Amino acid sequence: MQRLTSRQIATLVLLTVVWGLNWPVMKLGVTGYPALTFRALSILLGIPVLGLALVVLKVPFRLPRKYWLEFSWLTVTNMMIWHICIILAVRSLSSGRAAILGYTMPIFSAVIGALVFHAMLSRRAWTGVAAAALGVSLLLWHEFTGLAGKPGAVALALFAACVWALGTQLLRRSKIELPTLTLSFWMTVAAGLTMGLLSLIFESDQWRVPTGPVAWAIGYNAILIFGYAHAAWFYLARGLPPVASTLSVMFIPVLGVFSGALWLGEILHWQDWAAVVLMVVAIASVLWPAKPAASANALSR
Repeated sequence: MQRLTSRQIATLVLLTVVWGLNWPVMKLGVTGYPALTFRALSILLGIPVLGLALVVLKVPFRLPRKYWLEFSWLTVTNMMIWHICIILAVRSLSSGRAAILGYTMPIFSAVIGALVFHAMLSRRAWTGVAAAALGVSLLLWHEFTGLAGKPGAVALALFAACVWALGTQLLRRSKIELPTLTLSFWMTVAAGLTMGLLSLIFESDQWRVPTGPVAWAIGYNAILIFGYAHAAWFYLARGLPPVASTLSVMFIPVLGVFSGALWLGEILHWQDWAAVVLMVVAIASVLWPAKPAASANALSR
């Protein structure tokens, strides 16, 4: 497995905190407020933040026509389907459990990589996938009865995770030779326009000015999620093998569960604590540095 640079580690830690805490924030935002409108406002207000980053860092905005078709597939699989499905699922599920279902993505990613892209995974990688799967199962232990009554929301979250997993695989194999920030900017623009259109079609009769906690939640998502987190994720996904980048973020649903318990009063069980250990195992299985082959060969001479 590829060893992370100090910059990748710092990005991963900040991304985990920002995304993990966002699950109860999203739940707060869509409670009593139209979900698609909440997501549309968050994305559209985040576009100027991301655009400013490109200007300050002098990253080009240009997206050549020859990349448009591949870019469209990347946008649909990495942004559009995920955001539409998961925000509707969050409206019906607890924030922690929506996070768990959403972050079955690494499991789907490993399976898609092996079956579709013929990726050869090491024993350590499969150990990580198994640990992540068991951790997700433990986190859902007390939810099967409740989830059984909300099959639509569960299906949306799992479908979103599966498509995002495919998108991650496609992103790692992308032939688009553009800076990650450029890709992230135009993906965010496309997703924002799509969500805005869906909000207009399905929720225009519910539109109102967001206030209080909803306004704060929109601001959090605009600045930290769409102004930073997605660009950070694309940076990791393009720079690391798919199984490493996906399993490396497995602590996010754990943080989502515990922050939801702290802020929203969602109940914790012993399985939640056991899942923390398993997620650490999953992360370590792909990110713990192995002995470099070159060093081993040098010592043998």
